Order: sequence, then C-alpha cells, then structure tokens
Amino acid sequence: MSGAQQSAPSELRLAVRATLMPGFDGFTAPEWIIAALGNGLQSVCVYGANVRDRAQLAALGAQLQSAAPGALVAIDEEGGEVTRLHYLNGAPYPGAAILGRIDDLSYTEEIGRRVATDILASGFTLALAPDADVNSNPENPVIGTRSFGTDPELAARHTAAWVRGLQSAGAIACPKHFPGHGDTAQDSHLALPQVDADLALLDVRDLPPFRAAIAAGARAIMTSHILLPHLDDSGPATFSRPILQGLLREQLGFVGAIVTDALDMQGASGGIGIPEAAVRALAAGCDLLCLGTSTGADGMRDIEDHVLAAIDSGRLEEARVREAAARVRELRAVSGASEGVSPVPLEAPDVAELDRIAASFAGGAAARAWLAAHPSARVIRVNAETNMAVGFAPWGPFATSEHPVLPQGDSARSFARRPGIAVSHATAVPWLPDAEASSDLGTIVIGRDLHRHAFARAGIDALRAAGHAVLTVDMGWPADPGVPGGYAELASYGSSALAGAALLRITEGARA
Repeated sequence: MSGAQQSAPSELRLAVRATLMPGFDGFTAPEWIIAALGNGLQSVCVYGANVRDRAQLAALGAQLQSAAPGALVAIDEEGGEVTRLHYLNGAPYPGAAILGRIDDLSYTEEIGRRVATDILASGFTLALAPDADVNSNPENPVIGTRSFGTDPELAARHTAAWVRGLQSAGAIACPKHFPGHGDTAQDSHLALPQVDADLALLDVRDLPPFRAAIAAGARAIMTSHILLPHLDDSGPATFSRPILQGLLREQLGFVGAIVTDALDMQGASGGIGIPEAAVRALAAGCDLLCLGTSTGADGMRDIEDHVLAAIDSGRLEEARVREAAARVRELRAVSGASEGVSPVPLEAPDVAELDRIAASFAGGAAARAWLAAHPSARVIRVNAETNMAVGFAPWGPFATSEHPVLPQGDSARSFARRPGIAVSHATAVPWLPDAEASSDLGTIVIGRDLHRHAFARAGIDALRAAGHAVLTVDMGWPADPGVPGGYAELASYGSSALAGAALLRITEGARA
C-alpha cells in the first residue's frame, strides 16, 4: 500500500486487516494486494472481471499463492449459472437445480469434488458455494436454478453432499446465504429484500440446508443481505447479532467462520458506505468481510481506519475484532492443507452423463416428438438481463458450441448456426422471421425464465398467433414446466454449458 500504509501497522490494524477479503481490478494482482498479503491480509476474492482465459487465471492464482502460501483465495464457483472459473465459456457442471432433480447424492458429491479439483488447479482454496437456499418463491430474481430445489429436505441432502464432496478434495466450502434467500422477490445486489417469515417458518423451510451443511463439516457460512423483521428489524441479517450469534452460533451450533456476502451490494452498504457496513458486520458476529469487486488500496485503508475508529469510540469491541481475526487465521490454516492435493485435468463428460442430465428435463418426450416433426426449425435466442451474481457467462447450447472441454460435435456447431435471430428487450415484437421463412418449419424459442419477461411472452404469443409452430425451451426456473402451449414446454432447470450439451443430446435424438 502507499503512504503511511507502508510503515509497520499496529498489531490491532493487522487484526482488522485479517478480517477483510478485498477484490481488485485487472488480470494480475496489483502491488497493493501483494504487499497486503505479506503484511496481515489473509484472503482475497477473484471475480469474473479478473478472468481473461484459463491460463491467465491459473497464473493469477499462482501469483497470489506465491505472495502468501495457503492464503484464502476465494472464488464464486457454484458449478452452474454462477461460475467464475468458466466465466468466459460457461460451466461444465450441471448446476444445483438439475442435481436436485436427478436426486442422486453420490453424483452431487462427485460434482463437489470436481469443482474442488477445478479451483485447486488454479490456486483457489475457498469456494463461495454451494447455494443452500430453498427456492420457495418461484419469482425469485436472484436464486432460481442456483438452488437445489423447493423441498427443504431435498435441498438439505444435496447441500450436505456438495459440501462433503468439495471438502473431501481439499477445498473449503462456504454455503450461502444464511438464514435463507429463497423467499425474496428482490435482488440484494440492488436493494434490501424483506422476508416476512418468523422463526417457526424459517426452522422448517429455510434452515434445514444450513443444519445439514454444518453437520457435514462446512467450515464457513455466508450471510445474506436480507431483512427479517420477525427476527430483527434493525437491519439485514449480515448486521444482525440475534441472527448470527443467537441463531447461527447458539441454536445451530456453528463454530466456523461467518463470511459476509459482498459488502458493496446495495442490501448492505446502500446509504451507509462499505466502511460502515464493515463495522456493523463485525459487530454482528461476521468474521471475514467480502468487500466486493474493486476495493483498491485507498478503499482498504478507509475501511481499516473506520473500523479502528469504531473501536476507539466504543462502538465496536476490540475483542470481537480479534475473535474474528483468529477465526480467519484458523480457516487459512485449514486451507494450507490443500497444498498436498494434486489436481487432475478437467475432463469432458461422457454420453451417459449427458443423457442422464437430459432425462431430468421436464417435457423431454414431447419435445423430442416436436423436434422430430420439425428437423429444420429455426432458433430464436432470448437474451434477458441476468442478475449480477450470474453476470455475462455464456449459457446453454450457445456456450457449448465454443466450449474447450465439452463435446465439439456437429450438433453443437449446427445448432449455433441454425437460421434464426437473437432478441432482447430492445427487439421490436412480434418476432416474425423474414418473409421467406415458412411458418411450418417451426421455431425453437430458447431463453431463461421466459415467463418473467413481458417482451418474451409477447413475442412467443405473436409467433403462435401468426400460425408458427413453436417449441419453448426454458433454461431457467420455469413457471409451467412441460405444459403444451406454455412458456416452458421443455424445461432444463439450468443453463450451464453442460446443461446446453444435454439439450443438444435431445435434438440429436430427435433427428436420429
């Protein structure tokens, strides 16, 4: 760091620094990150914007580990829609909702191991995953297919299996978003969602996956920036001592590190700023503070100064900060054990795995019949705005056609080259193809959460009204899975690149 930060920091400042997990800009670690890792910083987080290609990502991980062997280098790798390792190509994993539909715990555990092997190969030790939320609200804009499902016990089984698989391979799991982000209609990146649930409802609906994760040995748990007024109406769960200390620590018995969701999100720092959010999170019982994507040296200094000032003024107990720092250092000590792991190269899935995933889709039989009857159908790709957690990673069969690991057969390439158009909010409706396109050829409309977007519904309705044969393929969380004439006649419950490859298996089978 610059200026006064280059002088020897006090022992208390080092304790504060140990609780921080900054992000940074660029494809290599900046000098201030390298300096901080050698001077008290225990953890950093890498985001999609830090990824140029896989070789660069591995070099970045090696650079960070070289600066501080065993450092908690964290990455948001859920193995589905939310992917950072595969941000440029799409994830070669099924995604949580598909795993829940297959409901084979050994397979879910295997995916956890694969993800661990994958992140360790690039120098990462802490996976900010799995998503332990129960997707109880079908209109949830930020969870959806990141969840294992709507049934609390199913989600609990698979959360535990994913944690076991990941940690058995030497990585650290961090289930999220405590005490449950599944019943929200807002995105906490953009606002502070409120969940109108009392403890009795949370206990049967939202907490089972977290209990299971703790029983499975999860070493970290991430908080949510949601307001639960029946438990604490003073602020989001990240700032709530009754929720974190009373519920998570005392009632659920969690003894590991409590990690915040990113404090640059509006649900946390909106109106108060990141430094003050850091103080409130520490006071509530958080141990490791995820600061967000672009902290910067000055930002780090401001946060440290603000926390130290809060200690001086008596708003924050010094003992609480030292306790948090100790937990982070203990977590780093565990992460050092991963140095003995020898990751193996990521391999392409076999046909049996693709067919197994395809079999989990809703409406598969009817879709195959439709595809067989319309072998030359054009494709309309619906590009709806994604939430910030998902970002801009390629998705579905469009990712598969260019993926470096997934099968590169003729089906992937021909699907990507099929006649058709891409549409978005800016596209005028109806989406009628050019005059030369015959309506009897058929049109495949493929998107995510089609029912949630008025422009998508209007376009589909216009095509059908004009006499076009339409097959709707929803790779998000559908409202009407498998219903003829609906917006999700074929529903995959996931849009990872691997899910896209499985979708192509259905199109291949229809032509055979």
